[in-house]
Amino acid sequence: YHVMIKRFKKYLPEFVYGGVDGSVTTFAVVSWAVWANLETRIILILWFANLLADGFSMSIGAYLSSKAELQQKWKTKKHSKTPFNIGLATFISFLFIGIIPLSIYVINIFTENITHLFFWASILTFIWFAFIGLLKSLITQKSKLISIGETLILWALAAAVAYYVGDFLEKIV
Repeated sequence: YHVMIKRFKKYLPEFVYGGVDGSVTTFAVVSWAVWANLETRIILILWFANLLADGFSMSIGAYLSSKAELQQKWKTKKHSKTPFNIGLATFISFLFIGIIPLSIYVINIFTENITHLFFWASILTFIWFAFIGLLKSLITQKSKLISIGETLILWALAAAVAYYVGDFLEKIV
C-alpha cells in the first residue's frame, strides 16, 4: 500500500496534467454535442474517439518530451522517473478523469431514467476538477482553497470557450 502511494505521489504532476486535459477536452466535447442537440449515442461515439485519440496523443507527447529532456540532461542529473512511465501516467489519468463527464450518459443507457444529463455531467466534472485542484496543491504546496479555486475557474473558462466557439461557428456556417 505504501509503495503504491509513494509511486502515485511520484507521478502526481502527470496525473494532474493528464486529468485536467482529459476532463477539459471531454467536457468540451459534451458541451458542444449537447448544445448541438446530438443524440446520446453520437455523444458517446464522439467522446470515446476523443478520449482514446487525445489521451494517446498526450501520452506520446509526454513520453517524447520527457525523453528529450532526459537525453539533454543525461550526464548531469539522476532521474527516478522514466519517459515510458511518465507517458503511461498521463494516459491513465487522461482516461480515468476523462470518463467522468460522460459517465452519467453511459449510466443512462442502462437505466434510461436520468433527467438533466448535462447538468449531472457538469456536477460530476466540477467535483473531479475540485479534486484535481486539491491534488495540485500537494505539488505546489500552495493553499488548497486557492488551488481548487484556480482549477475550477480554468475549467469554467474552458467550458465557456467550448460553448461559445460552437455558438459562433453555428452562426457563420
